[in-house]
Amino acid sequence: MNKNSVLYATGVLLLGLVTLYFGDFAMQWQPVPKGVSPHLPLVYLSGALLVTGGAAVLSRRWERAGALLLVVFFGFWVVALHLPIAFASPGHIGTWNGPAEATLLTTGALALLSASAGGMRVTLALAARLLAGVCALVFGLAHFNYIDFTATMVPKWIPPSTVFWAWATGVGHFAAGVALVSGIQARLAATLLAGMMASFVLLVHIPRVIASPGLHIEWIMLAIASSLAGAMWLVRKYTT
Repeated sequence: MNKNSVLYATGVLLLGLVTLYFGDFAMQWQPVPKGVSPHLPLVYLSGALLVTGGAAVLSRRWERAGALLLVVFFGFWVVALHLPIAFASPGHIGTWNGPAEATLLTTGALALLSASAGGMRVTLALAARLLAGVCALVFGLAHFNYIDFTATMVPKWIPPSTVFWAWATGVGHFAAGVALVSGIQARLAATLLAGMMASFVLLVHIPRVIASPGLHIEWIMLAIASSLAGAMWLVRKYTT
């Protein structure tokens, strides 16, 4: 087992299990158009692919195959599901948050795949870093644009205020994005961003699941947040 991929693979595996258990797609994170059929078989296929990809990455023996599967599958989410929505309203930063999250999920698998890519290793790792940087910039802008909503996600017991942390995390995302795209202190930026995302898992999403264990959306957010933090850690691992 590759310890650097554990969080990413576990998040993806959880997302697949949640999909199978609730019998539905991952809501706005997997915006399959209404009317697409056969609905339930496609849901189960999606869940099975996520479980297979996550388990393969955890297995180490099938890590490369799992990473390739997840690059293709999450990449499909970006191109077929999210970008058409974003292109329909390109001037609204909120419509780009979905593509950015799905792209960052893809970069985790892409960075992992780069480790066994031979002559393409540097190119794939660079692509993962640049894409992750662009995603972080989008996250930062989305935080700034929807500061009040972002503040509602911050636990009220954390001082000094929820609005402060909404701005602080937005600045953190944006600064990390600049570093990753420019290549200046990129590894440090990836490390700090992965840590910040992991703190969201611990401070926000695990408590929300504990408080509402029957809600589909809370499990999805936990799985996505874990996968995003794990993806960022993998980008950090293979950033030189």
